[in-house]
Amino acid sequence: MSETVKNTGLFAIVGGLILLTGVMQSWNAALLILNMGLISAIMAIGVNLQWGFAGLFNIGVMGFVALGGLAAVLVSMPPTPAAWAAGGAGILAGLVLGALTVAAAVQLLRRMRAGAARNIALVALLAGGFFLYRAVLDPSVEAVEKVDPAITGYLGGLGLPVILAWPIGGLLAAGAAWLIGKTALGLRSDYLAIATLGIAEIIIAVLKNEDWLSRGVKNVVGIPRPVPYEIDLQGDPGFVERAAGFGLDPVTASTLYVKLGYALLFTIVLLALLWMAQKALNSPWGRMMRAIRDNEVAAEAMGKDVTRRHLQVFVLGSAVCGIAGAMMTTMDGQLTPGTYQPLRFTFLVWVMVIVGGSGNNFGAVLGAMLIWFLWVQVEPIGIFLLDVLTSGMAEGPLKTHLLDSAAHMRLLTMGLVLILVLRFSPRGLIPEK
Repeated sequence: MSETVKNTGLFAIVGGLILLTGVMQSWNAALLILNMGLISAIMAIGVNLQWGFAGLFNIGVMGFVALGGLAAVLVSMPPTPAAWAAGGAGILAGLVLGALTVAAAVQLLRRMRAGAARNIALVALLAGGFFLYRAVLDPSVEAVEKVDPAITGYLGGLGLPVILAWPIGGLLAAGAAWLIGKTALGLRSDYLAIATLGIAEIIIAVLKNEDWLSRGVKNVVGIPRPVPYEIDLQGDPGFVERAAGFGLDPVTASTLYVKLGYALLFTIVLLALLWMAQKALNSPWGRMMRAIRDNEVAAEAMGKDVTRRHLQVFVLGSAVCGIAGAMMTTMDGQLTPGTYQPLRFTFLVWVMVIVGGSGNNFGAVLGAMLIWFLWVQVEPIGIFLLDVLTSGMAEGPLKTHLLDSAAHMRLLTMGLVLILVLRFSPRGLIPEK
């Protein structure tokens, strides 16, 4: 069997599973799996750029995804005039003071000789800058968060079309990745993993606690969409009439229409990113990145700036994750910082890349679609199977325990799939060439 036929068959199997979901359950469920699978595939491409191309062990994926989600709020939500009047200028001034303090500290480190005098000057500069920054920022934050906190209590966004939030989400994540990379990419791989995880948790903590920026755990709802809201379609007589022509009620027709619209947009973005990733992989730059990944010492001996190249690919991969985060928040129509859990946005994406085939972009896409399907469907399938298996058992602690164990089917299945793939196809379902 040729490699092309085999790979096409694998994608066909995953597509068949999604179609089977539509036939056996509902087309709404199938399209939801497809849409989240497409977003997961974009995340997997971002991680594959970092790990598959360069061997960078980044487990702070959810931090960059969250920054993409924040971009959807900052770009598309309307500004809150009362909040801006109450403390917007003070918040901007405080942020500028904080940035100037950091810039001044960097310049001091560069221009003064190492020694006690430099250390004392640095501590004095940072302490003074910090207290000045908080003296300007805190009153303004308090004033903004008091502005109708049940509904707003934050500055809002720019009121621009939400589709612009997708590339801006990538830019925001790329900027954060550049700052992180400048300090963390000199670390050994295991220390880099710890650093990226810690920084991601810091980003999530900021989103959860800085109400003036993202409403924190109160969540931002009603984010504009590139496709209509279902309730608007259901109130459109023309749409209701067309839905009746297909034999569909307005509620079902509107949800299918919206999900199909998202599927089309997400597919376009995925294909564009996949095309660019393939071009990068097959370019001299891509071959250089793989050479660095396989032997950093030899690459350095040949004159390659390993740290700089690592920074490039780290920024690129994080930008792709930021785009995926903005897309996901747009589809949800809300920003909920409390839902950015490591299990969903780090462990799961890494499983997708490993199962699909590290270093292969098509493998990352296949792994994402397959693992997301299993993540969604395994638990209801497990409940059904356990109901069948225990149907003849007497009521008691054993039956109760077996039925309760269905809640753990997802984790069990992810571990089992990972073990089987690593045992029988250690390089993934579609290995790197």
